[in-house]
This record gives sequence, C-alpha cells and structure tokens, in this order.
Amino acid sequence: AQLVESGGGLVQAGGSLRLSCAASGFTNGDYAIGWFRQAPWKEREGVSCITKSSGSTYYADSVKGRFTISHWHAKNTVYLQMNNLKPEDSAVYYCAADLYTKYACSVTADEYDYWGRGTQVTVSS
Repeated sequence: AQLVESGGGLVQAGGSLRLSCAASGFTNGDYAIGWFRQAPWKEREGVSCITKSSGSTYYADSVKGRFTISHWHAKNTVYLQMNNLKPEDSAVYYCAADLYTKYACSVTADEYDYWGRGTQVTVSS
C-alpha cells in the first residue's frame, strides 16, 4: 500500500493550493482518505476526510468553508482544494487511509492504517 502527496508549496495569505494524494495497493475495497497536518511544536490536526463508497466528507471547523475534499475514482486520487489560505494553515500535510470504512469518516489518526510522507505548505503573511 502506498500514499503519495503532492501539491504543497509557498503561497501568500489569501491564495490557494490544491494537494493531491495518490493511493495504490488497497483501492479495490472500501476506505476513507483523511488529510492531517502538523506544524512545528504543535500536535497533529485532522483536517478533512472522504469515504470512497459514499462520498461522505468531514471538515474540521478551522478549515470549513475554505477547504474542499474530493475523490477522482478513476485515478485513485483524493484532492484537497485549499482556498483563502492563512498563515496558520502552514504545516506539513499528510494523507492517510482508513481501510474498510464505507459510510462515514472521521479524522481520528489512530483509525488510519497507512500514511504518506507529507507535503509542506507554507503561507506567508
């Protein structure tokens, strides 16, 4: 199983980025993909998640209305569109897979089975 993130970078406050998470090795079954982030000296934070089968989504309050998660099934890729970025959004962003989840997802990190290596997002003020 493998998860590969891409799309991070440096952007000014108010700008946008789209992160991608390409999944392989487990995509035939049910699963959820979650996005997490961790800034230096801070705890890991769950940002958003989406289920493959039902398309159910979840957003943390800190990103609701600014971030949108989506799933391109044909490419086994999950996207995180991030708009109106703020300096406090700066972090390493990780995607993770929660196997067998079908109807609803959460961003409880312990529930996730596989993790990517992360992509850096830096928002300048």
